[in-house]
Amino acid sequence: MGAGAVGCYYGGMLARAGHDVTLIARPQHVEAVQKRGLRMETKAFDAYVPMQASAEASGARGAKLVLFSVKSTDTERAGAALAPYVEPGAVVLSLQNGVDNAERLAAALGRDVVPAVVYVAVEMAGPGHVRHHGRSELLIGRSPASARIAAAFGAAGVPVEVSDNVIGALWAKLVVNCAYNALSAIAQLPYGRMVQGEGVPAVMRDVVDECLAVARAVGVEVPRDLLQAVPRIAETMPGQFSSTAQDLARGKPTEIDHLNGFVVRKGDALGVPTPANRVLLALVKLLEERGSPRG
Repeated sequence: MGAGAVGCYYGGMLARAGHDVTLIARPQHVEAVQKRGLRMETKAFDAYVPMQASAEASGARGAKLVLFSVKSTDTERAGAALAPYVEPGAVVLSLQNGVDNAERLAAALGRDVVPAVVYVAVEMAGPGHVRHHGRSELLIGRSPASARIAAAFGAAGVPVEVSDNVIGALWAKLVVNCAYNALSAIAQLPYGRMVQGEGVPAVMRDVVDECLAVARAVGVEVPRDLLQAVPRIAETMPGQFSSTAQDLARGKPTEIDHLNGFVVRKGDALGVPTPANRVLLALVKLLEERGSPRG
């Protein structure tokens, strides 16, 4: 559900392994997939993978597993559209940025949702064409179905870890996204070049420090190796543009309100200053306005 780059990649990997997959996506992607299959351009292979596709939420009818990967801003709307078609025994997995999407989706669906953390560098290169740049692993919350989900993904070539602290991992990814996404979007540069900019590493450290201060105030335990992990992103994915940068380049709304904006709101509520995150939020919002039809 919401088969953009992330949904297409994971759905495509499952379909390639023999699972019956339906992509619920925008009409131009649906038409391309129905015509020739999903083109998966990865480090290991470049092939068209046949599968079903629909522009309607009803395409989820009968599914045993629903991968929910819409933008954070669309969680409630897409959840409401999906709700009538989710089978009682189905498992819903939230593959979204941000720390509160599984909770928001559960409220919209009126049922449990398994949170997940996605570690993949991927983009839509055109209608029905997903391009994979690196990584692919998933970390999912513990549930009665988690072992079965992990086995299915593992057999499809996607490493999965089941975690008891998925919220901490979601916060860790939020911190990384706050450090990289807005700066990559503002500069329209990939990570490798972005981090070479004068003063950029110091700004990223300020953003990370603020995020961790908010996490501590919330009472969330973030993995201790995060400060070492942040610089490694640019080393392992130097050619990757952030999803926020990709959205701005296409004139689409971004998820900035659920990334740096989330940290700013939480900081305001808890009395934790977040000036670096606030500046990045304001700049991305200005760029969104410039790219909007009225901008």
